[in-house]
Amino acid sequence: MSFQNPVFIPGPTNMPEAVRQACYMPTIDHRSPTFGKILHPCLDGVRQVLKSESAHIFIFPSTGTGGWEVTLTNTLSKGDKVLVARNGMFSHRWIDMCQRHGLDVQIVETPWGDGIPADTYAAILKADTSHEIKAVLATHNETATGVKSDIAAVRAAMNAANHPALLFVDGVSSIASMDFRFDAWGVDVAVTGSQKGFMLPAGLAIVGFSDKAVAACEAADLPRTFFDIKDMQKGYDANAFPYTPPVGLMNGLKLALEMLLEEGIDNVVARHTRIATGVRLAVEAWGLELCATSPDVYSDTVSAIRTPEGFNATDIVTHAAEVYGVAFGVGLGEVAGKVFRIGHLGSLTDVMMLSGLATAEMCMVDLGLDIKLGSGVAAAQEFYRSNPAAAFKNAA
Repeated sequence: MSFQNPVFIPGPTNMPEAVRQACYMPTIDHRSPTFGKILHPCLDGVRQVLKSESAHIFIFPSTGTGGWEVTLTNTLSKGDKVLVARNGMFSHRWIDMCQRHGLDVQIVETPWGDGIPADTYAAILKADTSHEIKAVLATHNETATGVKSDIAAVRAAMNAANHPALLFVDGVSSIASMDFRFDAWGVDVAVTGSQKGFMLPAGLAIVGFSDKAVAACEAADLPRTFFDIKDMQKGYDANAFPYTPPVGLMNGLKLALEMLLEEGIDNVVARHTRIATGVRLAVEAWGLELCATSPDVYSDTVSAIRTPEGFNATDIVTHAAEVYGVAFGVGLGEVAGKVFRIGHLGSLTDVMMLSGLATAEMCMVDLGLDIKLGSGVAAAQEFYRSNPAAAFKNAA
């Protein structure tokens, strides 16, 4: 692929040049007060992005996967029961992690393309009168299928059953791009990473803990050392990490947060909705369908696009990279070869998105699909023209 072209994968995302430069900084003494001036604005900024007044923020040198290990090992004990829906590759991976840690996983098998079935959760939680379920896991945005789930509905199901389980949410491909409400939705742990909505390279696991989740750490007996939030909090209290921090990435995160908060998190969400709507209109104009089964579960950060039966969707991704130097995402797991994915999150504008749609069209025409060149681009153009960025932002 060409370094001159933007990427259209669901992450890592495009980086603003200023953020990239902020990561590339001189060495400082990470035990000096200078590091505290980077650290604490990051913690405060993430809390604002999560729309929380009181979440305890922890940032580890890792990825979203590491953030899930932080969540499990700090709050649960071997043999604890957790409830989770498997509706895509990433929920599948969290299930695998739970099982490897010796947790008792109750799996709700869900079609890939559907959101989390909150009504099924409600029935299971209501039946769990002895409160054996210690945590409910929810993937907010399933990156493999382009499906978002209703976290507020999951919390409502828990509340209706008067169930004390913790609510853990994977927000890796949603937080800092899509609407996320830590306090309002009663989230106990939110997990994300640096390489998607925060517009940074991979390398930071970013997690928010509620007071209830922090309290659960006292009884949790799963082993943890590098990922111990109590050790991390002691480090923060001294303007430091318990080990050498990734200073450059933290400095980049500080700037990225300043940019997101200056734009306004609600405006960031509106921008992603607007760009995603143009993509969905393009898909419709092509005569294709999304993997997501209904508009209420359409993701605003990634679209998984089904290709005709018998056509290998991965060929589009390969062709785009080899011929046009542009990156799209392949299908994963059960939808491998059946979909290709267009990521539309992070540092992105409608003009950038139009270039990605034009490239996808060229690839499909090159490969013999019955697509009219320019049809999807025109549909997106019409929407973007009728809904200019400034007006859409002000209406948010």
